Amino acid sequence: MYNRSKSRFTQLAAAGAVIVALTSAGLYALPELATAASRPIDVTEDGVRYGPPSFADLAEKVSPAVVSIVITGKADAAAQAKMPELRVPQFPQGSPFGDFFRQFRERQFGMPDGDRQREFRASGSGFIISADGYVVTNNHVVENATEIKVVTGDGKRYDASLRGRDSKTDLALLKLDTDESLPYVELGDSDHARVGEWVVAVGNPFGLGGSVTAGIISARGRDINSGPFDDFIQVDAPINKGNSGGPLFDSRGRVIGVNTAIYSPSGGNVGIAFAIPSNLARQIIDELESSGQVVRGWLGVRIQPITDEIAEGLGLDNRHGALVAAVEAGSPAERGGIQTGDVIVSLDGTLLEGFKDLPKRVAATDSGSETTLQVLRRGQVHELKVEIGTMPSEEVKVALADEAGDATPRIGVYLAELTPETRLRYRIDRDTDGVLVAGVEPGSPAARAGIEPGSVIGMVGQQSVSSPDDVIARVRQAASDNRSTVLLMVEKDGRQQFVAVKFASS
Repeated sequence: MYNRSKSRFTQLAAAGAVIVALTSAGLYALPELATAASRPIDVTEDGVRYGPPSFADLAEKVSPAVVSIVITGKADAAAQAKMPELRVPQFPQGSPFGDFFRQFRERQFGMPDGDRQREFRASGSGFIISADGYVVTNNHVVENATEIKVVTGDGKRYDASLRGRDSKTDLALLKLDTDESLPYVELGDSDHARVGEWVVAVGNPFGLGGSVTAGIISARGRDINSGPFDDFIQVDAPINKGNSGGPLFDSRGRVIGVNTAIYSPSGGNVGIAFAIPSNLARQIIDELESSGQVVRGWLGVRIQPITDEIAEGLGLDNRHGALVAAVEAGSPAERGGIQTGDVIVSLDGTLLEGFKDLPKRVAATDSGSETTLQVLRRGQVHELKVEIGTMPSEEVKVALADEAGDATPRIGVYLAELTPETRLRYRIDRDTDGVLVAGVEPGSPAARAGIEPGSVIGMVGQQSVSSPDDVIARVRQAASDNRSTVLLMVEKDGRQQFVAVKFASS
């Protein structure tokens, strides 16, 4: 389910098998037991500990806050492409085998390729960060979930709702449905984590439940081409499928990372794993908790790295900066005068060492603020003033309960503008107008009404809508009119129908 590998990097997902290593003569030989004359590995009378370090106290302290996440989901056309077991063999164009497989699937499942939906169960890991039940995990663990259950180390099971998610950093925030005061762990300062320090990973590998492994930090700042904000901590602690979303602890029991990916030819541990630094995760989690979405600055350019060959072709002395490969129409970059072929070398006077420094710096800049970009264009240096915009989001959560006590209705959908990119992703016709349903909260009124990601809301009540704000305003108006339901015109796969969605209590 979660094996969305880029190159050979595999996201940590659920399910697997227990492997026992055998030699030709049988099981590997166990080491000899210590004799009475052997040096003990416990504390001696002089207070000195011999042997390897023990993580028993740390594990006992933090494990109650580490949870297993069990999801039920339904794979749509987009998810099928990420699930190898659901892929259809690709044959050359015109091959009779292609027609045979398509006809077989239609007879077997009653629908053409790509449209079949299949329910699945899977699991991952997470950790509780507050006594009232907020849980951090990976976005790829829960993004296709229709139901989320969280299981603690002592076997207690809780229903969980999705508070918000961010696909660009692969983080998600859940809220447990409980009034209990729960054990939790705190995020530490990952900037102070050093290469060579001990780390401990706790999680749910292969669905086995709470498991503890240890290793060291192998490297910092790894870019594995999984997204625009890659800045991973590399560790050699044994981490496997199902550890996704679990915590990486330093030797004091502070969370310094969220285990997210492994490098593995076979899908199992080979000693190379990657965790999202806690300082990056903290920023994302705070925004998800407060608003259900992450707001980033946006420039509107497509960039590429400057290789030695490109530097030579442009007459550059070094490889600093980012080469602009395209400028989006109507974007802040276009309005600021940036052109295709420009090399952006600095932002507000700070040199861009590599091309990925640009999206990180822009994303961290407040929307509406003016920034100065220094660009090289045909051998000349130009300084351009650009007003940073807001990055288009597919994860705008509608109708969260108001923190001030306002009875804001909750229907549990994520909305996005219809753009060329989202139309292509969800196969939406260019003539279709409305607002994209980019996600549906598991167990929400929208989910119970049968609304699915990839649908388009064209009307709320009897009024047309063209933006997420339109939908929000119409939903709130229906609630203020003391209605118990809101009527949505929903289009999916070319079929339109009105759907009545009941409001959830605040």
